Amino acid sequence: MGINVRVLLILLLLGIGLIFYIGARTSPIIVFVFSICIISFLFSIYLTKWVLAKDEGPPEMVQISDAIRDGAEGFFRTQYGTISKMAFLLALVIFCIYMFRSTTPQQEASAQLALPSPIIMGWRVRLWVQDPGVTSAYITVAAFLLGALCSGIAGYVGMWVSVRANVRVSSAARRSAREALQIAVRAGAFSAMVVVGMAVIGIAILYSTFYVWLGVDLPGSMKVTDLPLLLVGYGFGASFVALFAQLGGGIFTKAADVGADLVGKVEQGIPEDDPRNPAVIADLVGDNVGDCAARGADLFESIAAEIISAMILGGTMAQRCKIEGKYYPSGFILFPLVVHSFDLVISSVGILSIRGTRDSGSKSPIEDPMAILQKGYSVTIVLAVLTFGLSTRWLLYTERAPSAWFNFALCGLVGIIMAYAFVWITKYYTDYKHEPVRTLALSSSTGHGTNIIAGVSLGLESTALPVLVISIAIVSSFWLGQTSGLVDEDGNPTGGLFGTAVATMGMLSTAAYVLTMDMFGPIADNAGGIVEMSQQPESVREITDLLDAVGNTTKATTKGFAIGSAGLASFLLFSAYMDEVAAFAREPFKQVDIAIPEVFVGGLLGSMLIYLFSSWACSAVGRTAQEVVNEVRRQFIERPGIMDYKEKPDYGRCVAIVASAALREMIKPGVLAIVSPIAVGLLFRILGYYTGHPLLGAKVVASMLMFGTVSGILMALFLNTAGGAWDNAKKYIETGALGGKGSDCHKAAVTGDTVGDPFKDTAGPSLHVLIKMLATITLVMAPVFL
Repeated sequence: MGINVRVLLILLLLGIGLIFYIGARTSPIIVFVFSICIISFLFSIYLTKWVLAKDEGPPEMVQISDAIRDGAEGFFRTQYGTISKMAFLLALVIFCIYMFRSTTPQQEASAQLALPSPIIMGWRVRLWVQDPGVTSAYITVAAFLLGALCSGIAGYVGMWVSVRANVRVSSAARRSAREALQIAVRAGAFSAMVVVGMAVIGIAILYSTFYVWLGVDLPGSMKVTDLPLLLVGYGFGASFVALFAQLGGGIFTKAADVGADLVGKVEQGIPEDDPRNPAVIADLVGDNVGDCAARGADLFESIAAEIISAMILGGTMAQRCKIEGKYYPSGFILFPLVVHSFDLVISSVGILSIRGTRDSGSKSPIEDPMAILQKGYSVTIVLAVLTFGLSTRWLLYTERAPSAWFNFALCGLVGIIMAYAFVWITKYYTDYKHEPVRTLALSSSTGHGTNIIAGVSLGLESTALPVLVISIAIVSSFWLGQTSGLVDEDGNPTGGLFGTAVATMGMLSTAAYVLTMDMFGPIADNAGGIVEMSQQPESVREITDLLDAVGNTTKATTKGFAIGSAGLASFLLFSAYMDEVAAFAREPFKQVDIAIPEVFVGGLLGSMLIYLFSSWACSAVGRTAQEVVNEVRRQFIERPGIMDYKEKPDYGRCVAIVASAALREMIKPGVLAIVSPIAVGLLFRILGYYTGHPLLGAKVVASMLMFGTVSGILMALFLNTAGGAWDNAKKYIETGALGGKGSDCHKAAVTGDTVGDPFKDTAGPSLHVLIKMLATITLVMAPVFL
């Protein structure tokens, strides 16, 4: 914007100073969290400088990279412009609902949110707002908009770095595989650090601002244990943006990919990413807006939802167990923020453990990139176990149950083991070194139909192990929490749900490193495209192909990781929803009876929503891909010189088709996801009113949420794994197996890959977000269903 750099620097320092002042007024734990986040941002700046200092290679590479960057940034601006308009509209709706909703007994008893005046820097500032409903509306809307903004920034950062790193990876691949790997990993790490850091610092700023502004824990005002419920809007804002980013980006990337593959590979017999294919730039742009930007927003939203739900449960448990004292309740509430602060530290160590070799000549044998990434992951896991134990002893030790912290440390260990198991299971089903993908590749030798049958059956089978892992993790962590020794006033054990929350934190305690491995995938994919388009020697393409195949596996593992954490986080948010309904209804709300017909119907509607949403997401890709196929065919017919390199294809036309279609098609499934739970809740609320069942609306929504989560987890596992396996079966054949590129077997594998594209990159990842969005939207809208 042309602002002087010094002015910016002074403003930045003032902002940091203000943040630390508010943090110091809140808790020393918050100051610790702020410090770690700011150090991690500085580390990410170092990584960016390191990546951008690498050379961009010859002019033909730079030219292609510029075209990709322009396409990605153009689409991003338009897409986020549309999303921001919808976010403001929804904020207005939320504001109106909150203005007229009922208040909880706690709010009335202490007029918690209607403080006559907040205290800022020792001065009382008079507010014109005196009504708890109005203040609550402002707080929820502000949290919603901040969550949406931070989610958008997380997505933008993912794309910003990938469109600049891709050409540097291509250039490095001309020298050595190890250097190319290191650049791709560090570029991905920049994005991962910013995404996780933003999620943590955003919630920490919101929490400490509300703490100081509302004079929490002062006589006659709000208790600190009730504060986390004000943060729910932040999680909903993050989910809202992530859903549309994932849908729009997923439709863009896969429609271009399917169109390019069907005409280029199958009809014309030209290789992947060939410069003669008119849809190739659209495909490469799609990798950035679909895989980088959307995945950044997706994992940002996962971490935000998990932190908020764990803070709510920590607060509820501290209240029930009467854990008093200045340090203790806030220790339980702020524990998730500390865990993720340590995540930033240990993931940095894991990332730095991947180094370039001293002898980086291309004569040295190519190492397996997966083994190198796996080594870094092992380092991160070991450090995660140590820091998690340290955090639980520091923050969860209480005189009332001296050994409780150890039980919670074991819950964390359950979560970390679960994360590792998920990564391993997904790798087994999607990596072509293992049996399932090789069997799938072999089925291609008998035709297109057998390839599809084998892929679907592999996807269905792949849901079994992850579900067993999630089930064991939920039950064992609940049991460990329940036996921790924390009891309520009546002597009933109460730590069970918080134990599950701690296991979810354990699972996400290496999120920054897992996200790094994920971002590595599309950067390597783009690099391969640039190498092919600029017609580099075959030896360079071999290196980028190897990185791309590993990138496919890491992308699949992250999706497995994301759906596992979504399952656990939804379970926590579901419990938080039941607590909130009980507070508003002023009567216990402990279980949902699915033998009641209306409640059973709610469950059916929840499952139906998942299938209808997946259908609309896949058909959007199919429709857009048809437009791309027709355009590519038209160009090959009208410009016969393209095949002999005498004429240049019109790349911009395909980019324009895909961009406008993606923006148009993302609205319908997105609106379905937001409107469905609200409509069902309101409908059954009215029915309950006339039949004398005041809690009917809330019960039906709870059932819808439960069934939707279960169906969504299974559906997402099926879609993600089947798609990843089809893609890598094709890659396996392209290494020269079963007849290699151009054979009939390869053509059948391309068909399978085409079917798998919308599965693994549009519908599957959108379901992760949908599951958590159903949970956050019901939390925000709970008062409306009563």
